Amino acid sequence: MNIRYNTVFSKKGDMVYISHLDLMTLFRRAIRRADFPFFLTGGFSPRVKISMPKALKLGVESDCEEMSMWLTENVPEKIVEERMNFCLPEGVRILKVFK
Repeated sequence: MNIRYNTVFSKKGDMVYISHLDLMTLFRRAIRRADFPFFLTGGFSPRVKISMPKALKLGVESDCEEMSMWLTENVPEKIVEERMNFCLPEGVRILKVFK
């Protein structure tokens, strides 16, 4: 079973200079550090399954970016938000989590 969690996040300060691919890696590491029951992609090199519908340009701040992640167990949205924010660096914050 995989459950999709949609998130809205902000990217500000020095984090505006992180690339889209590095931002994806940052979120994958935060999910692992938060000790969530994450869903892995299939294939030769499985990764934590996340998705971002659009890439934010380098050097641009934003308060309303989207990211989806898949977990194998039901976790309350508030817990997802708190644990992710604890594991993310300054400048990237999860603002809202919903299913």
